[in-house]
Amino acid sequence: MTLKNTLKATTAAALVLLGTAVYAEGHGATHPVTGEPLAAEQVFTYSTIDEIPSIDPGLVEDVEGSAVVRDLFEGLLNQDPDGNPVPGVATGYEVSEDKMTYTFTLRDNAVWSDGTPVTAGDFVYAWQRAANPETASPYSWYIELMSIENAAAVIAGEKPVTELGVKAIDDKTLEVRITQPLPYFPQMVTHGTTFPVPQHVVEEFGNDWVTPEHFVGNGAYVLTERVLQERLVREKSPTYWDADNVLIDKVVMLIINDSTQALTRWQAGEIDKTAQGLPPGQYPSLVQEYPNEAIAVPSLCSYYYNMNMRDTAPEWAKDVRVRQALSLAIDRDIIVEDVLAAGQFPAYTFTPGATAGFEVPMVEAAGMTQDERNEKAKALLAEAGYGSDNPISLEILYNTSESHKSVAIAVSQMWKQTLGVETTLANMEWQTFLEERGNGNFDVSRAGWCGDYNEASTFLDLMNSSSGYNDAGYNNPEVDALLAESKTLADPSANYTKVEEIIAADVPIIPIYHYTENFMLNDAIKGWPFENVQQTWYSRELYKVAE
Repeated sequence: MTLKNTLKATTAAALVLLGTAVYAEGHGATHPVTGEPLAAEQVFTYSTIDEIPSIDPGLVEDVEGSAVVRDLFEGLLNQDPDGNPVPGVATGYEVSEDKMTYTFTLRDNAVWSDGTPVTAGDFVYAWQRAANPETASPYSWYIELMSIENAAAVIAGEKPVTELGVKAIDDKTLEVRITQPLPYFPQMVTHGTTFPVPQHVVEEFGNDWVTPEHFVGNGAYVLTERVLQERLVREKSPTYWDADNVLIDKVVMLIINDSTQALTRWQAGEIDKTAQGLPPGQYPSLVQEYPNEAIAVPSLCSYYYNMNMRDTAPEWAKDVRVRQALSLAIDRDIIVEDVLAAGQFPAYTFTPGATAGFEVPMVEAAGMTQDERNEKAKALLAEAGYGSDNPISLEILYNTSESHKSVAIAVSQMWKQTLGVETTLANMEWQTFLEERGNGNFDVSRAGWCGDYNEASTFLDLMNSSSGYNDAGYNNPEVDALLAESKTLADPSANYTKVEEIIAADVPIIPIYHYTENFMLNDAIKGWPFENVQQTWYSRELYKVAE
């Protein structure tokens, strides 16, 4: 085996020594690197719209849940403020000449919050558990997406989990075998599904292992309180290997379904950060009033509508001309400029332009004026046999949120005005919404996808017929073949372009806009990774300066 990439922790080690020397004086001292005066109380409070379904690394599936998991657990690698892989539990790795075997070296001082050492076996257990069909992980497909040896057969129940291509050489050496070279593989192990899980705790407490009274993690924080639909609290872990450099002592997540209420509580100083998504249309005035605290940064996320393409879908949904008409009739410029007004980008492709190495292809609709789109939409609908004498009625399913509701109302008005389509809106709380959407119980459903790593396949693989998040039920063998082939190519960009062109024509989804992250952030909170397009943040990297 040949050393291809070893992540250096020299700088981090130096900061540990510096941090210990300066920070040992207690809170209210200065930051060990910047010299800024620190607030006496290092508490970070933020809001989220929905209750998160799980904080179990093997079950987590949403963005907000993943942020909590990154605090409570630590994987092989983390991301730096720019999104690059840096040491986590692993201090480095070697990759074989054929680039299909990775050997990670784990640090000696990584322990669980109960004092038990973190071992390579904890990663083996976690990955096998995520792939095990008995776990019913909503992200089991991610293990297959990583091209782990035998992943597909294990997930399908055709091989035992012990056949998964991951092995503990010894307590501090983890070997991972993949079936094809993936240049972005190191990025993939920064995702929560790959984080270790304490087998001894899971086996003792079952599903209750992630409750505050039983919780054991290896991250910078431990779970101390959880009140469903209200709050989740994590506090600094004294056993974390880099605890001396963790400045935030307590992190409080509040579930606030109403973005206007969250803004009001931020203005009152009750929370430091609002959830992604300010009240629709208010960003321009907020940035005038709070120029340093109203934040909008590009994000590796896409907002789209699923079109139900399952056998159980309404007849109109099975006609590609109807799906094309519905897509064309959405005026994306109005949605991003007037409805949301927070710097979002109109989307005609699924993959955002901010994605590393991705050049957005020019699909036909993107080059048309909205008047031209509307005229073509009308012609397509008439050609499909729908109109005033044979109208279409449909329902848009979305999870409770002012922004989602505003977009749905705008889209329904566009469809009514341009195409005569009658639309009803159905909103549900997050967990119920996920279940209904995943089961295909919808006509049209709202969706958002944020990249699990910074490469176009993190979006386009959702269009694979076997993807666990192909909620549209889309099945195109050509797309499947192109995606499979792309993983064998040194430059898969031509395949990605072709897939985007195919889905633009088939319309299993309607891309509406590419996100910006827009939120209010107390300017006393420092260390936010604004340059990371995935907006992967860790509470241990934050700190609060004195007012």
